[in-house]
Amino acid sequence: MDGNGKDTDSTVLVVDDTAAGRYAMAAVLRLAGHEVVPVAGAGEALRELDARMRAGTLPDVALVDVGLPDMDGFELCRRLKEQPPLAALPVVHFSDAATPSAGATYRCRGLEAGGEAYLTVPAEPEEIRAVVRAAVRAARARSGAEALARQLTLLSETIVAVQTAGSLRDLAEAAAEGTARLSGGPAAVFVLGEEGELVCGTARCRARSWLPDLGAHQAVARLIARIMGGRTALRATVVPDPLWPAGLFRAGRPDDARLVLARTPDGTASVCLATPAYDRTVEPETHTLVARLAQAAALAAEPLRRYQMERRVALTLQHSFLPKTLPELPGVEVVVRYVPASRQAEIGGDFYAAQRTSRGVLTAVGDVVGHSLDAATVMVELRHALRAYCVEDPDPGVLARRLDRMLRHHHPEVTATVCLALVDPDTGHTWIANAGHLPPLLVDDAGNAEYAKAAGPLLGLGLDRQPPVELTLARTDRLLMVTDGLIETRGTDLAVSLEQLRTAAAAAPPGTAALCDTLLDRFGHDRDDDIALLALRLG
Repeated sequence: MDGNGKDTDSTVLVVDDTAAGRYAMAAVLRLAGHEVVPVAGAGEALRELDARMRAGTLPDVALVDVGLPDMDGFELCRRLKEQPPLAALPVVHFSDAATPSAGATYRCRGLEAGGEAYLTVPAEPEEIRAVVRAAVRAARARSGAEALARQLTLLSETIVAVQTAGSLRDLAEAAAEGTARLSGGPAAVFVLGEEGELVCGTARCRARSWLPDLGAHQAVARLIARIMGGRTALRATVVPDPLWPAGLFRAGRPDDARLVLARTPDGTASVCLATPAYDRTVEPETHTLVARLAQAAALAAEPLRRYQMERRVALTLQHSFLPKTLPELPGVEVVVRYVPASRQAEIGGDFYAAQRTSRGVLTAVGDVVGHSLDAATVMVELRHALRAYCVEDPDPGVLARRLDRMLRHHHPEVTATVCLALVDPDTGHTWIANAGHLPPLLVDDAGNAEYAKAAGPLLGLGLDRQPPVELTLARTDRLLMVTDGLIETRGTDLAVSLEQLRTAAAAAPPGTAALCDTLLDRFGHDRDDDIALLALRLG
């Protein structure tokens, strides 16, 4: 209602088969400030509503005569309530009921059909206006509550997507998509680290998910750093287009940007949710929900950044202590291959080693149970311990027992697997000790392959161990040792995977390098765990 006591911004559909009735009702409503759409029957009303539904201009309320000739007002109301886009349209029935009991009957039938109110006409103009105002007010309140419920559901879904993101880029893109859906327009999300590294994501409505150019990238990073400098509280601000990169929201066009920024709990990064400020129709409740999303994204970004840093350190450890080339080993040819897990997976504790000893060449392939920095750190310790122990006694059985004691003493909560093979280059005599690892595979050039019958408990359990298995390598034999990351697949029995590996190895071309490369090409794509292979043959 405006300052003159008139209702504004309301459209009323009047359905009455009499011209005089339509005129009288329209006159009362127009005098009160309503826009009136008069129609003469139920069929015409349905056509009018269908056209307005397609145009997005549905009326705010419908006044329907109960005695329409082509379809009574109650049936018309039922039909409207059966169509989801029209179900929210409030319906007020009216009739010139001759008696109070007839009026009561019409009122009950109207309510049962889904109507909101009933009028007996002729009625006082103020009563008509009051009934229409109440129907519009109730419909708008209901529509607002439903819209808020939808927004809250959307916020909850987005927070779940943000919290389950596997990387900072996934987080930024999930938050951007949710921000766009909440605000009804384009959106971008940025995560700025304390060293200036910027990760960005945009909603799918953008053709590309990066900033227009490097200069824009740097400009956004400087803006976020300046706005959040020394602050920990949630910030909301509008940045004018001279300071905000053009083309981020709309291709080739400058826009003011509305920013909501939050800092991670540890203070090492800032999350910025950006939307264009040209849309002035966004409700205050939407801004509140976007702010809640910014806080949730900042909370989720902290563990992802911590994992990212740990992964970088773990990769550095692995690359530092797993040499790409092996020392010269007289009398044998040894080839190794190492493939880290996919970027989305955690770093494992796989390792390999090959070195000369007093009794021949010792080779080892192992895996620390667990992932990320802890596993990589224990891997380094095991590899160093192995190098030190084999100077005194390179017997694989002795080494397995000593590594088991070391692990139980220094890392009682950790277990590991390892396969150790000591090869005499002159005779081919080989001793193998296996601690919970995949057994080594013997492959000859004639296309035969079989697993050595070497088994034993994991390192770190303190269980008794069998003496090493002994066998003799021929000049045409290749000894293959791998980690389970090469073949282990969720949902596939390990025995099946081992047989697939044996079959593929038997069919591989001659040579140690060809064997490793053939198996990597066959099994090594998009694995969730690190892969290590070591192949040996007598020189």
